[in-house]
Amino acid sequence: MALGIITRFHNNPSLRSPATIMKVSLAISLLFHIVLLMSFQKAFPLWSNPELRTYSVEIIRPPTEGLDKEDIPGSGIDNLGQREETPLEDSQDTISLDTKDERYILYTGVIKKEIMRNWAYPDEAKLSLMEGEVMALFSLMRNGSMPQIKIESGSGHDILDKEVLRAINASVPFPSFPESIKVNRLNIKAKFDYRLSSAKGE
Repeated sequence: MALGIITRFHNNPSLRSPATIMKVSLAISLLFHIVLLMSFQKAFPLWSNPELRTYSVEIIRPPTEGLDKEDIPGSGIDNLGQREETPLEDSQDTISLDTKDERYILYTGVIKKEIMRNWAYPDEAKLSLMEGEVMALFSLMRNGSMPQIKIESGSGHDILDKEVLRAINASVPFPSFPESIKVNRLNIKAKFDYRLSSAKGE
């Protein structure tokens, strides 16, 4: 391109004025510098994209050695959704069916009502004027099941003792333990009194 400009410059006398010569020189110089700059850029890149850097972040947990378990956040038993007073597997208590203990009184009231609904004075025993007192002991688990029942002291009449066992068994299953009862097994003593005092008074 520069060679073509020079050739036309020599062939055309009107282009030999000082202003024209100056313009032609500037154009040639500009083209030369552009070519030189492009060559230099290829050999030594000046405008390159900055290198992308990747940073890694490591989260370091503070040391917990020497700290009590209670001092570590989130380590409390409440955070595990457990109750503070979890019954032990073999925990039990023995009470009377007529207990006045506030922990048990509402529950034993339900138990007593169920048993009394099923308990009866056998007709044969009444006709024979059989009387007596029966002490029964039965055990309940948290779900209301009854794994054990026995007569601790009998009335002296087999028919009366059997009626007590029948009435208790007929009441099973009992309701599950309420929150107030913390043990897993509850042994209940129940007294059944067979009396025909009104008949004797007549």
